[in-house]
Amino acid sequence: MKLTLGTLCAGLLSSAAVFAGPLPTEATDDDFHQFPQELIMLGRDLFFDPILSGNKNIACATCHHPSLGTSDAMSLSVGEGGIGLGEDRHVDADNAPKARIPRNAPVLFNLGAREFSVMFHDGRTAKDRHAMFGIRMPEGRTLERPMPSALAAQNILPILSPDEMAGHPGENDIADAVAAEHILGPDGAWDLLTKRVDGIPEYSDRFDALGRTDLHITDIGTALSAFIGSEFRATNSPFDQYLQGGDAMNEAQLDGMDLFYGKARCSTCHTGTFQTDHNFHAIGLPQLGPGKNTHAAYADTGHGMVSGDPEDMYRFRTPTLRNVTQSAPYGHNGAYTDLEDVVRHHLNAVQGLASYDRNKPLLSAEVATDDWKAMDDFEEVMRIAEAIEISDVALDEIEIDKIMAFLGALTDETVGKKGLGVPVSVPSGLPLDQVSPPS
Repeated sequence: MKLTLGTLCAGLLSSAAVFAGPLPTEATDDDFHQFPQELIMLGRDLFFDPILSGNKNIACATCHHPSLGTSDAMSLSVGEGGIGLGEDRHVDADNAPKARIPRNAPVLFNLGAREFSVMFHDGRTAKDRHAMFGIRMPEGRTLERPMPSALAAQNILPILSPDEMAGHPGENDIADAVAAEHILGPDGAWDLLTKRVDGIPEYSDRFDALGRTDLHITDIGTALSAFIGSEFRATNSPFDQYLQGGDAMNEAQLDGMDLFYGKARCSTCHTGTFQTDHNFHAIGLPQLGPGKNTHAAYADTGHGMVSGDPEDMYRFRTPTLRNVTQSAPYGHNGAYTDLEDVVRHHLNAVQGLASYDRNKPLLSAEVATDDWKAMDDFEEVMRIAEAIEISDVALDEIEIDKIMAFLGALTDETVGKKGLGVPVSVPSGLPLDQVSPPS
């Protein structure tokens, strides 16, 4: 019999049943890395400054803007070669992007907590006592000096990506160094970026005031982590207040909490203080965009590419659910723009994969790519489906509504309304990405 998506739904079953856990403990200051205010402020300016990109035209904040839930509100970003923010980002006619970024820009909420020791959707940067300075990095990008956290280490990787921030060969010296795989050591890509920052008197003076000896890329990554970890701490949600003994949650949210930590089994993976086990799971999300894989350019096998273990194929890191109502689209590739859609996918992952509506993602129409090669490859769809490891869950419509209410109770509305905010200008003098006024 010829296989179809219908037979896929009928023939594939998820793995053994799993069980939920107890409520987490409340978050405290001790859960977070602490940094001096001067370093946090320095990191803020570097975060918004395009000086860290090869062509000086894109900043960390471009794809992780506080006005867009610390992401960019797109399923797959337009990085190098784009102008503007979020849905308003358009292609620079003189420097058109070569491709979309293959994965959704991760949110930054609570990454300053000590327990966040695994970075990126595939975990390619992580705390690892066997690695140089205790942090595993991708091949050819080994740390040259100690860093305080995996977050600090991951900050110095997007600046090396041609499509994200570095640019392409022939466009600038950073891009040329990256293309030659000259990353480490004198005049490597990291060193060139460091010298560029150090050549700006205000940055140089502020690092001096913090006691630096010779500026290194690890100092820049650490400053960025100080800002990200402080600015985007989200620990004042109704759920946090409930854990502290308050009564900030309504009846629907409380019922949803009981389902989340009970019948719905959400907390099997979304466990702990920040609703993540920091582990990797295959949930059968539809694959779209340029992909990131070796066996087919349009595929994405996630953590399996990092670990080399066949059991890890198509597994991706469990995201935190803090401020999840503000961080659409969802999934490693932003396959769903609506939170309820991705919740429903979890209830029956095979059905979600088989019946996926290709109008769900939010993609820039200006980047001309074939986004659906993986979903048009039935064998690849079968591989995604066969890797699914989450069990089906039966919830009625009222119960789904209650789950949604609880997810809303995980939102700290004060994030973005406190802290340092967006600077008026940055030490390089380069223009900042502007938020479009409300229509």
